[in-house]
Amino acid sequence: MAMEITQFLLAAQSADARVRTEAEASLRQFQEQNLPLFLLSLSFELENNDKPAESRRLAGILLKNSLDAKDSARKDHLVKQWFAIDVALKSQIKELLLRTLGSSALEARHTSAQVIAKVASIEIPQKQWPELVGSLLNNMTQQGSPAHLKQSTLETLGYVCEEISHHDLVQNEVNSVLTAVVQGMNQSENTAEVRLAATKALLNALDFSQTNFENEMERNYIMKMVCETACSKEAEIRQAAFECLVSIASTYYEVLEQYMPTLFELTSNAVKGDEESVALQAIEFWSSICDEEIDRQEYDSPDSGDSSPSHSCFIEKALPHLVQMLLETLLKQEEDQDHDDDVWNISMAGGTCLGLVARTVGDSIVPLVMPFVEKNISSPDWRSREAATYAFGSILEGPTIDKLAPMVAAGLEFLLNATKDGNNHVRDTTAWTLSRIFEFLHSPDSGFSVISPENLPRIVSVLLESIKDVPNVAEKVCGAIYNLAQGYEDSGANSSLLSPYLTEIITHLLAAAERTDGAESKLRGAAYETLNEVVRCSNLSEASSIIAHLLPAIMKKLAETMDLPIISTDDREKQAELQASLCGVLQVIIQKLSGREDTKPIIMQNADDIMRLFLRVFGCHSSSVHEEAMLAIGALAYATGAEFVKYMPELFKYLQMGLQNFEEYQVCSITVGVIGDICRALDEKILPFCDQIMGLLIQNLQSGALHRSVKPPMFSCFGDIALAIGSHFERYVAPAVQIMQGAAQVCAQMDTLDEELMDYANQLRRSIFEAYSGILQGFKDTKAELMMPYAQHLLQFVELVSKDPLSRDESVTKAAVAAMGDLADVVGENTKQLFNNFTFFGEFLNECLESEDEDLKVTARWTQGMIARLMHSS
Repeated sequence: MAMEITQFLLAAQSADARVRTEAEASLRQFQEQNLPLFLLSLSFELENNDKPAESRRLAGILLKNSLDAKDSARKDHLVKQWFAIDVALKSQIKELLLRTLGSSALEARHTSAQVIAKVASIEIPQKQWPELVGSLLNNMTQQGSPAHLKQSTLETLGYVCEEISHHDLVQNEVNSVLTAVVQGMNQSENTAEVRLAATKALLNALDFSQTNFENEMERNYIMKMVCETACSKEAEIRQAAFECLVSIASTYYEVLEQYMPTLFELTSNAVKGDEESVALQAIEFWSSICDEEIDRQEYDSPDSGDSSPSHSCFIEKALPHLVQMLLETLLKQEEDQDHDDDVWNISMAGGTCLGLVARTVGDSIVPLVMPFVEKNISSPDWRSREAATYAFGSILEGPTIDKLAPMVAAGLEFLLNATKDGNNHVRDTTAWTLSRIFEFLHSPDSGFSVISPENLPRIVSVLLESIKDVPNVAEKVCGAIYNLAQGYEDSGANSSLLSPYLTEIITHLLAAAERTDGAESKLRGAAYETLNEVVRCSNLSEASSIIAHLLPAIMKKLAETMDLPIISTDDREKQAELQASLCGVLQVIIQKLSGREDTKPIIMQNADDIMRLFLRVFGCHSSSVHEEAMLAIGALAYATGAEFVKYMPELFKYLQMGLQNFEEYQVCSITVGVIGDICRALDEKILPFCDQIMGLLIQNLQSGALHRSVKPPMFSCFGDIALAIGSHFERYVAPAVQIMQGAAQVCAQMDTLDEELMDYANQLRRSIFEAYSGILQGFKDTKAELMMPYAQHLLQFVELVSKDPLSRDESVTKAAVAAMGDLADVVGENTKQLFNNFTFFGEFLNECLESEDEDLKVTARWTQGMIARLMHSS
């Protein structure tokens, strides 16, 4: 029987901290001592209309948090706990949740819908709770079902469809769900609340509707209801209907042809005259069509052997009208619109869509847009000038250089002058457009650039003047300098046209980074990122002394951050952000100067001071700083080589802390990568630290609490350590390979239909092969026989992967082939019988030799040679 917990739920929300803490402790104790009864009591609370709204609200939150969590390890734990509860008691909980859908309280119904979906996400994939869909549909069909029950039932169906995979329902269930949802959208029979819930539910059910969309009659009915709903008198319902159309555009592109005239009219009317929330979705519909057609054009390329998916050229057919509609949206800017990235309005959406249209149709967009640009670019009205500039910048990716070059050459001087426009919005968009010109029409290495020795001085002068503008404009100017520098990256040993301006550019970027308003529009971060790119792309033979002078200046700035007064959390965050940026600059300088023998001594001379600074940075408890400092330490290890060993005693505790930082798992992941860098730098000198490193790596790989994305780099790190210490890896080989075998087994059991899971499986498989390769190469010519007990498993794993061509990517294939070659090469004759027993590799290698990936072909040829040598040995 459930316990009375109302008083604890209310007390846990008390303004009195002591009362609140005691109540929270009581609830936690109840949960830990008797979870089934705790969940049942919460369900009773949520269902009971006589209970206070506050206690029901918290009961719902606690129920949700007992079933789901963002952290995958925590979620797995909660799922196991749920499965351990007695079936009869779970049925009681589920019955109470279903009853709550009929509650008079909207919030209780909404919460119950979410909790039911969470339970469904756990049970339905395991073929449990088969009666759920029937129970929900019964609420819809039962004579006299009140509107609020229908609304909450449709909301539940929507959430359930969102939580489960379309493979979890049989077609009859899908048909029934769709029927209930589409009937719920019927304007004449339902309240606005029911229709909104139905339309939102349809959005989540569309993934399940493949078979229904293949049937013309059913498809026509669904499309008719969505189009009618898009004309509802309630804006929120119209918006939800257009969201459905956006999803249909990408999911069911192939069957849209007959509906396009209606859809064009609907979207066009919405863009021209509807509320912004609806108009934004109508534009998004065309952006989705563009995305689909861009993807399909990539398949259409003659080099692709794939059979092309159908391409209906919807954008091309609608082009003149669509472009006109989008150009009109550009004139609907907001007077006081913010320039931050998270602001989204109709003019921004229109410009983004125009850019996608340009990528879809290429040259044909230019004559449709340029008259608008020419008409408005010199208008006295700032809106017209800004819209013309935005239109020009939006179409720079897609059309050919031949088509763009003349108009960009003609307009460049105008744009440079427009950086002095009296309106902030116009200057902002002008700087963005210049940035786009330098991104897409400035590739001296490939033989074309709008920038010449003649106009470069003027361009640099304008950019360095504009970087002093207000933060939102200056941030865009940083982007323009970034792309300008990047264009000169491949000038190689030849002289770079940008070299004479480097000192001035660096000075202005540092000044921008130090501005008191640098936090606005992310200017400070943009200035440092651009500085990094300017250094990275510079011509070292011309820029070495400039970069050498920059090094102590950045070190001095980093040292000064240690003494910043820290009074508030905000101060701490600012310090962390600044230190992260400066560590990033140091990393780039270290990489640049250590790239050549004649400049490497500059790093060697400063290495002790640099390392001291990084170690001081670790004193700041901020993950972002730790990440950047770790990456820079990796670069320093590469630069200093074996001499890096002198820093290890002091650095090692921070490496250990990084490996144990499960909370900020990106720090953990970067630490693993840096340990790999250090192994490559130190070789056998890493040996004194290996017991602790390997212990932590194995412990982490066995932990359910560590974020899974960190595990693949850890396996790769086994390979790095083995290569560094060679035969000394003998003491770790058994536990390391055992855990690799366990991970290989996990890969084999992963759901190949889950795209995200397959990406992870590929990372895991590649890293296991890399670990095998590293261990094998580390034992070469010393203790190769130690790997003989594991040879069969390695070949079985390669065979398993070879038979999975659909989900493995090229990098996995390459790593598998390399590991197989390493086995033949290192263990040699002892594996001859094994290779005789496995017949798959001939076909697998032939497949690789036919690949278009040159690296894979080279690896496959080498492996083929190693196996052939083995087979022909006496």
